[in-house]
Amino acid sequence: MPDVMKTLLLNPPSFENFDGGASSRWPATREIESYWYPVWLTYPAGMIPGSRLIDACPAKINWQQTVEICKDYEFLVLFTSTVGFESDIRLIRKIKEANPSLKIAFVGPHGHIKPEETLNASEDIEFVTRGEFDHSVVEYAHGKPLSEILSVSYRKDGRIVHNAERPQLHTAELDALPFATDIYKRDLKIENYNVPFLLHPFVSFYTTRGCPALCTFCMWPQTISGHAWRVRSTDNVAREVKQAIEYFPQMKEIFFDDDTFNIRKDRVLELCGKFKPLKFRWSSTARVHSDYETLKGMADAGARLFIVGFESGDPQILKNIKKGATVEMARTFMKNCRKVGIRVHGDFIIGLPGETRETIQKTIDFAKELDCETIQVSLAHAMPGTELHESMSKQGFLRVEALADSGGHQLPHIEYPHLSKAEMMGGVNRFYDEYYFRPKVVWRIVREALWDSHERKRLYHEATDFLKLRSERWKWVRQGGDIDKTMIAVPAPPSASGND
Repeated sequence: MPDVMKTLLLNPPSFENFDGGASSRWPATREIESYWYPVWLTYPAGMIPGSRLIDACPAKINWQQTVEICKDYEFLVLFTSTVGFESDIRLIRKIKEANPSLKIAFVGPHGHIKPEETLNASEDIEFVTRGEFDHSVVEYAHGKPLSEILSVSYRKDGRIVHNAERPQLHTAELDALPFATDIYKRDLKIENYNVPFLLHPFVSFYTTRGCPALCTFCMWPQTISGHAWRVRSTDNVAREVKQAIEYFPQMKEIFFDDDTFNIRKDRVLELCGKFKPLKFRWSSTARVHSDYETLKGMADAGARLFIVGFESGDPQILKNIKKGATVEMARTFMKNCRKVGIRVHGDFIIGLPGETRETIQKTIDFAKELDCETIQVSLAHAMPGTELHESMSKQGFLRVEALADSGGHQLPHIEYPHLSKAEMMGGVNRFYDEYYFRPKVVWRIVREALWDSHERKRLYHEATDFLKLRSERWKWVRQGGDIDKTMIAVPAPPSASGND
């Protein structure tokens, strides 16, 4: 077998400040600058000797610098997104002009959904991966012929070939993967990663893959990770936690970025038993299914905050999107979180199937009743490859196919006969106003920053950006939503995280 190819794994600079790659569930350029870690790229990076991972936007590496860096490599693994795809195609043309012999693979959900369209978009792409790509790109870097690599699509004799699917990784294989934190330590700077409701700096990685929930709008389980819930062993997770604590003494918390961290009680409590002696703070994704005993165990083991997708306060909408949860479950979950002292960042969506002016107000009232520490309100966004995209397209509710403007900012693209996109954007604006401009919430946010200079600076910048965006949104709504104006559906609101 030939020598290993000199390999660069790239989360590309699709747009300036673009959070769109190898962990972002909702690719977009955000007005409040924030980035998730490129977790998916870390695993092959750890298995290819001499490789390097570049996360261009957080590292402030632009197109020109990227082209220059690529001159030194033989193999480029680029994580593309639907939003950034056209930009990435233009980028690799420049890269190939500078390094004609470079081999390029596109990985991520976009190529998984549309492998032929991806390959046909550019002859510069050597192959596209489908599903989990950890071993596919590693095998190619080690010299294995494309014809022998599972779950790849490529050109041969003027036609496109789709190799057989690769079986998904399960516990033994997931435990055998390198730790993401090894690559963070080697190639990234954790201070570059900021999410307003998490403590800064934080580190995030996965303890599982896949999600058994059937939410129609969620991209990852319907594309590369699947609905089969597959776990790392609790010992393996605990070892990476311990390593992260040793590697990054400046780290304020760990975020477990699983599709659904708390789906099974026995595993959560087993993990908590191994977390507790390590005495660290952590946050995670969560569904509203956990009972008081589970939440108490998580709190005792250092849990600080959950990201919870409540989505809507209307029971029928929750059924329409196959959420698998009810408003009553949400109320009980929030009540128990308060009892055990775990904060909640609540996610809500305006414009899901069944939305009306009345259900928008119902969801706003429901959110105020739940009273999460912070919230995020999104316009419904039908990503290609999801059931929501298919149903909206069939019913003629996709106003435009474009998901973003030329800067990577999201565009509202769903519109109903009874509810315009401007009305829905107005609902998002009103949601934030009614929620955040309550005296107790203003005090809650300000109180967290009073005794922490780092948080005061952070809050000031986030609040300034948020208020600027709020003004632009209201202007957009007043003008009917049809002017050529960049708008963002999913900004992060001012932080109330604190560092206590």
